[in-house]
Amino acid sequence: MTVINILKRLSILLLKTYIGPFIVTFMVAMFIFEMQFIWVYLDELVGKGLSSWVIFKLLFFASSRVVNMALPLAILMSSIMAMGALAENNELTAMKGAGVSLFRIMRPLIFFSIGLSTLAFVFANNIWPVANLKTRTILFNIMKQKPSLNLTEGVFYQGIEGVSIRAGGNNQDTGELTDVLIYDHRGTDRENRTVIRAKRGVMEQTADKTFMIMTLHDGHSYDEQKDEKKKNPSYHSLSSSFEQSTLRIDLSSLSFTADNEELMKNPAEMMTIPQLVVAVDSLKKTYDTLSYRLFESNIRFLHLESVNKEQGTDTTHLGIFASMEDRGKLKALATAKENSRKSKESVSRLADELKGRQKFINRHKIEFHRKFFLAAVCLVLFFIGAPLGAIIKKGGIGVPTLIALAFFIVYQLLTMAGERMAKNQLVEPWFGMWMSTFLLLPLSIWITYKATKEAQLVDKEIYLRGLQKVLEFLRLRKKKNSVV
Repeated sequence: MTVINILKRLSILLLKTYIGPFIVTFMVAMFIFEMQFIWVYLDELVGKGLSSWVIFKLLFFASSRVVNMALPLAILMSSIMAMGALAENNELTAMKGAGVSLFRIMRPLIFFSIGLSTLAFVFANNIWPVANLKTRTILFNIMKQKPSLNLTEGVFYQGIEGVSIRAGGNNQDTGELTDVLIYDHRGTDRENRTVIRAKRGVMEQTADKTFMIMTLHDGHSYDEQKDEKKKNPSYHSLSSSFEQSTLRIDLSSLSFTADNEELMKNPAEMMTIPQLVVAVDSLKKTYDTLSYRLFESNIRFLHLESVNKEQGTDTTHLGIFASMEDRGKLKALATAKENSRKSKESVSRLADELKGRQKFINRHKIEFHRKFFLAAVCLVLFFIGAPLGAIIKKGGIGVPTLIALAFFIVYQLLTMAGERMAKNQLVEPWFGMWMSTFLLLPLSIWITYKATKEAQLVDKEIYLRGLQKVLEFLRLRKKKNSVV
């Protein structure tokens, strides 16, 4: 058997050792993060009578959104498990004894990780925006769907435009309500209002889900009508009683429609790289126009006016002011004070607007860097996990899982902190998004170096010798100070 064939079989063995744990850990991580998503939106999903297809679509698109967390964790954990299992079974030692370097052993895994990083970039740029758009659209429609099942006892429901409904009791199985109070102010004139109160009622929806039929029993109706004909509009109140009354409410605005996607397409996280580039360029042009043409020109004008007055180049207004009577002077000062206050408020509003626009630009830049960040962090975490597994020499689930979770938590905290600082304009967006990578990259290089040298990750002797040198230095310094 030639050396090339041996290396090919070795590569296949390593890929089998790596791909199995990767698939398992990736699926487990996806399940965990998916459960977290369901837990967050559990109140919005329960009791809505959603079809299985709607729930499937929501979970499918939501699972696409958590890939950016599940993939790095899977790469880190599987690389530790694969290399740790080889080292624990002395297979890694046998390969090194045959003259194969650690980098040659890891070569198939490196190429596989590069492929995963490339797919991660394609996913972040093409699939991630669509998944965000679909998920938010479905969630928006779920939150607006079937208000008859969304009534909380004793709380007004205002999800239907123009109608507020409160029920003292709500039987979600039968749709029967008790102690019903309805404020109906639909129509062109929102000041015309009808108040309906009934002891009990039933809510049903039509087959096409476009109307809700409320059948009320034993109640009273109060109508307030605004009379516009009079110079001072007055209100007329009409009251009536009923044993049974039917109220028909239009629900077409709450239905499931694809048109709602158009409302969701503006956020930056739903854009691809070309779209983000165009959006940032357009936003920056608007920002520069507002900043340079308005803000700086106003400041320059105020500055020149103050300089001219200090130099005494314009004494006309001072002479006019001196010739005024006391009442005129007070009025002029009050006018000047009011103008100054308005100018200050105008500049303050402009500054707040510029700050808000810059924050909006930063959000687009954050999403731009996120596309590349996911691909880069996958490689960095691989070069942490694979050498670390070779050093600790532990396979299986126990120790590798604990170590992987510890590193992943550190990575996630650094990523969240950097993104939060970028959103709050404390740092530049590129630095905030890449901060965790900048901090983890030296660590990956150091661990890889330790693994290639077959050195311990933490050499106690080195740290003890360093500590002894520090103590000796402090002892000599103390002795020298005491002699002086």
